[in-house]
Amino acid sequence: MRRSRIRVEHIWGTAISLDLRGSAGSDAADDVFAWFHRVDDLFSTWRPDSEISRLGRGITGLGDVSTEVRTVLDLCDRVKQESGGAFDARFASDPRVVMRDGFGPIDPSGLVKGWALQRAGEMLRDRGARDFTVNAGGDVLAAGRPGAGAAWRIGIQHPWQRDKLAMVLAVSDVGVATSGRYERGDHVVDPRTGRSATDLMAVTVVHEDLALADGYATAALALGDGGPRWLAEMGLAAAAISEDAIVTSTRALADMRAS
Repeated sequence: MRRSRIRVEHIWGTAISLDLRGSAGSDAADDVFAWFHRVDDLFSTWRPDSEISRLGRGITGLGDVSTEVRTVLDLCDRVKQESGGAFDARFASDPRVVMRDGFGPIDPSGLVKGWALQRAGEMLRDRGARDFTVNAGGDVLAAGRPGAGAAWRIGIQHPWQRDKLAMVLAVSDVGVATSGRYERGDHVVDPRTGRSATDLMAVTVVHEDLALADGYATAALALGDGGPRWLAEMGLAAAAISEDAIVTSTRALADMRAS
């Protein structure tokens, strides 16, 4: 197994870890974590001075925001359309939604973390890195391999037993996103009803684009009992854990389950 260089910083209210294998320079890690801080400047719904907060309050117009913000909102619109409205960055503008800390009038939190990690992966590859993982609170970008012939083993948190894993995936060159209620409570809202999504405890989606994996996992959690069927119809590699601890996996995930 090749030398591993691990760096961890606390940003976005969670620990972000980077595991670099091979000979990529340390400046690549510096650039990636600087990017994560920029993402906070752009998208934090906890900060009134972020671009997304200013846009949501009407202080800034859509034509004046950064390209990154417009790109993310376009991705949000795509997932909204594909999910039949189960994902919507403007869910908190609905008067039926019970407001809580961290909700914003325009809130792409259900997708932006995966998008930020996907962009970080592109930065690392541009700087010569080929084998690495980036992990941020349930979203993981896995590139290349940790060693000869090996895949990255990504553990999925057990929702009720915090010292155990619900499953382990063996993957390479994909993103793995998990949306769950076990960390932040019932924070995912079904935009179609304005109510918190409570039928499923967690959804994991594997996709070559971590931004879409993140958005699809959030949408499936909002879809509740219909989430697993929608994931299967989309042809996604995914698993859902229901409130009563039933695990439903799609066929596309079967080859990724580690023994």
